Amino acid sequence: MPRAIQRVAILHYASPPVVGGVESTIAYHARGLADAGYTVQVISGSGGDFDPQVKTCIHPLFGSKHPDVLAVKRELDAGIRSAAFETLVERQQTALRQTLEDCDLCIAHNVHTLNKNLPLTAALARLDQPRLIAWCHDLAWTNPQYLPELNDAYPWNLLRQPWPGTRYVTVSEMRQAELAQLLGITPERIAVVVPGIDPPRFWNWTATMQAIENRLHLLNADGLLLLPARLTRRKNIALALHVLAEIRLHSGRDFRLIVTGPPGPHNPANPGYFGELLDLRHALGLDDAAHFLYELADPPLIPDDSTMFNLYHLADALFFPSTQEGFGIPVLEAGLAGTPVFCSAIPALQSTGQADVHYFDPVADTAADIASRILQHLSASPVYRLRVRVRHDYRWDAIIQRKLLPLLEE
Repeated sequence: MPRAIQRVAILHYASPPVVGGVESTIAYHARGLADAGYTVQVISGSGGDFDPQVKTCIHPLFGSKHPDVLAVKRELDAGIRSAAFETLVERQQTALRQTLEDCDLCIAHNVHTLNKNLPLTAALARLDQPRLIAWCHDLAWTNPQYLPELNDAYPWNLLRQPWPGTRYVTVSEMRQAELAQLLGITPERIAVVVPGIDPPRFWNWTATMQAIENRLHLLNADGLLLLPARLTRRKNIALALHVLAEIRLHSGRDFRLIVTGPPGPHNPANPGYFGELLDLRHALGLDDAAHFLYELADPPLIPDDSTMFNLYHLADALFFPSTQEGFGIPVLEAGLAGTPVFCSAIPALQSTGQADVHYFDPVADTAADIASRILQHLSASPVYRLRVRVRHDYRWDAIIQRKLLPLLEE
């Protein structure tokens, strides 16, 4: 069944590549909607092309810095609504009608609640089409900074009146309560859609790291254990698989293990050991939870230093159960990345980790005991809990799928 909304306009005073919080939101919304198959047009007073999937329409009168807009704003700030205001409203109404004539829906950012361009607000209020979503980041009537510029009359009151047929959205529950009180409506009539972050861009992911995420969806995991090692017996990877199974069993959550290396190059038995690990993974029911990067591509995927940097920052803990090491480079790398370390109590690792990591006996300790210690540490860590919440709830792609798309098709 075809969806009701096909063509979406996003309206604001400015748009990317102009830098700002609202402009950033517009960029991610526009890209996300275009990726979802919508025809997207960004309309603003300043900005430019920022994505080949998104049409950009720049009309200087829609901005906050056009000379005519500034002249009328100076009058309005002084409490004067002159003929110049009405003339500018008519010009903007004509321009809006032309730019929005092929749109099913217009998402207007701050136009409904902020007085940066009141003629634009008034012009938008006079249009019958398209359907409107008022995306409210800031409220002039509740901000002491703007109150001296407002009057209890038209057009200032457009900023504190609920518009008919308009769906209101705020960026936080605090702003939702504030807007509900201002408009005299129940909070339930106002959706909350928070801004987000883009982990790949924030961490400057490599193309290889992005390919790994595309295959494994690591950002959806509840916990990520990183084991940076070649696939050799002394690395004790079988223990890591058993520990992962125990963690998943006792937590009931989607914990994952990422093993980064290939089979060791100097022992002809190592490829056979990899086959044993794959069999054990399957026997433990970990086919979708224990990830050997080596098997993800042909030729085999071996992450470079930059991708390893990405993996360390993504991981919630380093798990290093080796029984023999000459030194402990992974412990040092985890330390620089701020990643908690759980490793074998062997001399090489103890000399680097000292009292700043979590140790276990790779021979005597059971997988259940080790898993319990890892879970106990992570569950008590506010850093870990915040990381998982951000990964799950504050990624732009997740916000667009769970919040924005359903809002468009209400």
